[in-house]
Amino acid sequence: MFVVMRTGATEAEVIGVKALILDEGLTPFENVGVDRTLIAVVGEIGKRREPLKARLEGMSGVASVALISKPYKLVSREFHPEDTVIRVLDAVVGDGSLSVMAGPCSIETREQLLETADFVAAHGATILRGGAFKPRTSPYSFQGLGVEGLRYLAEARERTGMPVITEVMEPSQVDIVAEYSDILQIGTRNMQNFSLLLACGRSSRPVMLKRGFGATIEEWLMAAEYIASAGNSQIIMCERGIRTFETTTRNTLDLTAVPLMHHLTHLPVVVDPSHATGKRWLVKPLAIGGVAVGADGIMVEVHPNPDEALSDAEQQLDFAQFETLMGALRAVHEHVRDLHGDLMHSEGVAAAPVASVNGAA
Repeated sequence: MFVVMRTGATEAEVIGVKALILDEGLTPFENVGVDRTLIAVVGEIGKRREPLKARLEGMSGVASVALISKPYKLVSREFHPEDTVIRVLDAVVGDGSLSVMAGPCSIETREQLLETADFVAAHGATILRGGAFKPRTSPYSFQGLGVEGLRYLAEARERTGMPVITEVMEPSQVDIVAEYSDILQIGTRNMQNFSLLLACGRSSRPVMLKRGFGATIEEWLMAAEYIASAGNSQIIMCERGIRTFETTTRNTLDLTAVPLMHHLTHLPVVVDPSHATGKRWLVKPLAIGGVAVGADGIMVEVHPNPDEALSDAEQQLDFAQFETLMGALRAVHEHVRDLHGDLMHSEGVAAAPVASVNGAA
């Protein structure tokens, strides 16, 4: 349930509501909006729902208490009508600008990473990506350079000024990856690794959560809810293709997910056409499609010599292809950036963020 405080409610009244929630063994999450404060009540309420609702409604400073049907609360637009904007160094994700995360699939050598970082920075990338720990289908494939790769990423950040993003694969890696990386990436295979989600939620670093290749929209949002429930609401959602009956491409990029997610959640959404298609010649049209439907950014793989890459060689762009892609994306983004302002407001989601509905608290 959500507790809607009256406009002008005092700090003491807000603290009183939160204290009652804590006394019930539940967790309050506060969102201070422009006009009023919302407090989400998170936890297993069960048969206490109606009595607790009545007690909260009778408290000083409370305007109303709304029951909600969605199992995800903290990442929903009902709780947080305004878009979440994530700022990392000089990069911003979710403010209407176009974020471009670019770099090699795997960090292979210091020279390969720095050469790529210099090029993508000079041609419009805003965030440097690079895999230090690589979850591969085959145990005999290149698994990444590990901590050595993280050190190269940190050097590339100092050299270019771009923040860096890299994947973390298990809870025990979170601290060391967070030491070197500005954004933690959770890959498709780990979307429902709940221990990892909670560990990243306890980190101070923003988290990019890739959609599982067999996950529904709701399962993806529930994975984000795990991160948010641990205290970290700085989450970027990444659509990277789902597994369907089609075998011509590596996965099927679900462009429907972009406007759907903007409707359901306040979190920014990016697309990854490299992993969706598995073919470098398809990356440009799918990246354009992602931007056209309102994605906040894209993630693409770029390599100095893609055919010689140690991982995902067929889907990585060379430098000339990345430069061409950036020219196309800028043109599309400028044309569509003002056309998507009503996505999150359709059906009154933001206009009536706490409209009373039936269902679980």
